[in-house]
Amino acid sequence: MLKYKIDVIQELKKKGYNTNRLRKEKLLSESAIQRLRKKESLQWSSIDKICDLLKCQPADLIEYVEEQ
Repeated sequence: MLKYKIDVIQELKKKGYNTNRLRKEKLLSESAIQRLRKKESLQWSSIDKICDLLKCQPADLIEYVEEQ
């Protein structure tokens, strides 16, 4: 199972991307923002955009954890 290593919304806020800005500038869709809040999986295009905004790699955001 894939799991977030960081609080993505919090990290975006630290970089100046609050949810209002993300919506207004159409950086992320409303559904992507809601999925992040619920810690649900995202489409690769959203992960790509988040990595661009945070200047990071996908492995900095998510990790694989074996289900028990």
